[in-house]
Amino acid sequence: MLRCLILCYFYRDSLAKVHMTIDFDRMNDRRNSDSLKWSDPLGKNAIPMWVADMDFAAPECVTRALRERIDQGVFGYAVATKAVQQAVMDWTESHYNWRIDPEWIVWLPGLVPGLHLACRALLKPEEEVLTPVPVYPPFLTAPRVEGRSLRTVSLKQDNGRWVLDMDELSKAIHPRTKLLLFCNPHNPVGKVFRREELTAIAEVCERHDLLICSDEIHCDLILDSYRHVPLASLSKEIANRTVTLMSPSKTFNLSGISCGFAVISNPELRERFRSATGDLVPHPNVFGYVACQAAYGGGESWRLELLDYLRGNRDLLESCIAERLPQLKMSHVEATYLAWIDTRTLGEKIGASFFEEAGVRLSGGIPFQGPGFVRLNFACPRQTLRDALEKISSAIRRIV
Repeated sequence: MLRCLILCYFYRDSLAKVHMTIDFDRMNDRRNSDSLKWSDPLGKNAIPMWVADMDFAAPECVTRALRERIDQGVFGYAVATKAVQQAVMDWTESHYNWRIDPEWIVWLPGLVPGLHLACRALLKPEEEVLTPVPVYPPFLTAPRVEGRSLRTVSLKQDNGRWVLDMDELSKAIHPRTKLLLFCNPHNPVGKVFRREELTAIAEVCERHDLLICSDEIHCDLILDSYRHVPLASLSKEIANRTVTLMSPSKTFNLSGISCGFAVISNPELRERFRSATGDLVPHPNVFGYVACQAAYGGGESWRLELLDYLRGNRDLLESCIAERLPQLKMSHVEATYLAWIDTRTLGEKIGASFFEEAGVRLSGGIPFQGPGFVRLNFACPRQTLRDALEKISSAIRRIV
């Protein structure tokens, strides 16, 4: 019994030390660095809460693996090893009960190229794309850049929750519509599509013979007690018409390292997708593969603590808006670290520029096809969020 108590004491102390090394309250100074997020082109010295980039240091398992790779000193062309492929397969199976084969994986430098490739590879020039809006801006620009037409269907709010109406989705489909660009979890509204919603969307796509490109880059950032369901995992038939885009970059704050992948079980779609890369779209660099393997292989405890911290930030933000800023409205954020905030009661002229003048840089809603909204990134130390909310509150008090 005494030996057990001693072991428990040391185990508890060990866990406490591990926990203490993950300090999400730490203020990492990024102002005078190469950070896009913290660049200050207008000289406003505003708190940046716009681009989807966390202010937290990556997990130690990733930085350690990168240091070890740097120590090799040779940085030639890299290929995906069996180990990194296995890390991806283990992750999708353990987290989403989705078993994938290594040949299904098409490596990418990021997911935005994946959206472009889907439009280019899966559609003929005269065919068109459909996507729900508001949505991450590359969903709207990629079809046009690739010479394809774009149709949209609006997400609606129902009792404070964003929904996609199946009748409206069906009505939006034209005979030339051949591809659905889908985002789950959804950026910017922070929605997790439930299995029954996904099943209904899949049925519409099957009925109208649509291919699907499903961006699931935020799938590891579910803040509530929901389980992410990859659309392609619903059935073999849906997998056969789906390109799934994933990456460790948002989860582990690795966007600057450039590593993502598409999962495509249909060999014919996969070959079309892969061929469309040509010589224009490179594979991840050597550090991308290393970071991906390390994050999926050893970053789970860090991710779980991150989710706890993000929940605290989300709850602080939601309570502040509900209690102190009734002029703003936001729906509950189920996933991601992005809040979609309705500013319309303040008037048409109140947008991202107003908040930047107040000292907080947000993403404006128009590029998302969501005028009257702003997007706020709350993946930052809690004190940074408090400071930003105080600036926002002061600015609104001055005009109401």
